[in-house]
Amino acid sequence: MKAIQILLVEDNPADIMLTEEAFAEAHFPHHLHIAKDGVEALEFLRHEARHAGSPTPDVILLDLNMPRMSGLELLDVLKADVALRNIPVVVLTTSRAESDIWRSYNLHANAYIPKPVTISEFVEVIKSFENFWFSTAALPPKQRP
Repeated sequence: MKAIQILLVEDNPADIMLTEEAFAEAHFPHHLHIAKDGVEALEFLRHEARHAGSPTPDVILLDLNMPRMSGLELLDVLKADVALRNIPVVVLTTSRAESDIWRSYNLHANAYIPKPVTISEFVEVIKSFENFWFSTAALPPKQRP
């Protein structure tokens, strides 16, 4: 099985570490890439600057509250970009605000997952994410036929 490429767009070091630990327990080959905000994520996705050799991710995990470019601003840019719009985007954020949930889905997020409070719940969320997105769902091919 080919390794799944995951782009985590997250600025909180503790949440990055937690996500890395949860994915370390994953039972499938994967590579977790980190972008600390929307600007860096776009550089990664467009293979710009220091990300010239970056892979195209199979899925993006996106926090909403970040400096420079918020998750919602990035989501808007991604879904308007013909080259990037087919990459599934899963919002993983502390916000439980209905307005953020509505805006995320209106901008064509593929799922919205509020971050759990405890470490064990967070690991369970990542495991369920892993099970659905990498065992059950069919991801879009990297290139159009």
